[in-house]
Amino acid sequence: MMSQAAENQVGIAATVVSLAAEAAELQTRVIELRQELTDLTERMRVISAALHEFRPR
Repeated sequence: MMSQAAENQVGIAATVVSLAAEAAELQTRVIELRQELTDLTERMRVISAALHEFRPR
């Protein structure tokens, strides 16, 4: 049977592992979102340039 202190340490360790995994997933998602924003910015630039070409002068 574990002591209360040992149980607390196990609980804390499990929480740390869980939070680290969640942080890694969030970091991956942030990287994905940044890439999507970069792609979107490039598409907007291309569309803007195309619209300027067709603008009457």
